[in-house]
Amino acid sequence: MEKKYPVGVNDFAKIREEEYLYIDKTAAVYDLANNNYSPLLCRPRGFGKSLLISTLECYFQGRKELFEGLEIELLEKEWKHYPVIRINMSEVKLLKLPK
Repeated sequence: MEKKYPVGVNDFAKIREEEYLYIDKTAAVYDLANNNYSPLLCRPRGFGKSLLISTLECYFQGRKELFEGLEIELLEKEWKHYPVIRINMSEVKLLKLPK
């Protein structure tokens, strides 16, 4: 079966549930979440920053079913659920203060 390309789709759950083509980078997600370092995610537009954040969100929510058949399924043993607070800076409105 031919898969659809996820052009403009940056929601990991949607990509997996609607069977879009997904290049498995979940081993890097596991490494990022389980090793003690803080990366700086500065990439040009269209390089998957939002998809990475969405993937991390699903991972920390413990949504194991979304990761079936991916590399992270073999790496993760516990699939704990953590509360996730996601702030989308593109939706923040600038308030003008009175002079």
